[in-house]
Amino acid sequence: MPRKSPDHGHDTRYVRMQKNYCFACGLNNPHGMRLKFTLDENRKMSICRFRLSKRYTGPPGHCHGGIIATILDDAMGKVNKLRHVVALTREMTVEYFKPVPLHKPLLVQGREIEVRGTQHINSAEILNEKGEILARSRGVFIAIDPERMFAKYAER
Repeated sequence: MPRKSPDHGHDTRYVRMQKNYCFACGLNNPHGMRLKFTLDENRKMSICRFRLSKRYTGPPGHCHGGIIATILDDAMGKVNKLRHVVALTREMTVEYFKPVPLHKPLLVQGREIEVRGTQHINSAEILNEKGEILARSRGVFIAIDPERMFAKYAER
C-alpha cells in the first residue's frame, strides 16, 4: 500500500528535522515545484501525479528539458527512501521521447534497479494520461551520512 512521505521530502530522522527547500519537492521553497510523492513499498516505487504551469515552459506549450530532468531526478531519488537512506545523484541520463505538455495530467514513477553497496541504481519515467512514456531516466545515487555531510547547514 502506498504511503505518503511526511514532508514530501526526505524520510530520515536527520533531514526531517530540517526545513525542506528542495526545488522539486520542498514545501518551504516558495519558488519550487512542491511535487508530492507517495511511496509504494510493495512495488518499490515512488509516484507523483502533477501538472506543469507555463512557468516551466521550454518549447511553446511544453516543458523545458531541464525541468523534465529535475522531475526525473527527484523521482529516482525518492526511491532511496524505501531503504531509509539519503543518496545523492552521481550521474544520470535522460531520454526525451515526446515533448512533455504543460497544463495536462502527468505521472512520474521512480523504480529501483539495483543496489551495490552505497551505489543505488534507479530509473524513472514521465507518462501522459494515455500511459505513453514521454521521458525516461537512469541514475546512479551514492548513499551518504547526512548528519556528517550537512551538519554545517543545520538549522538551530
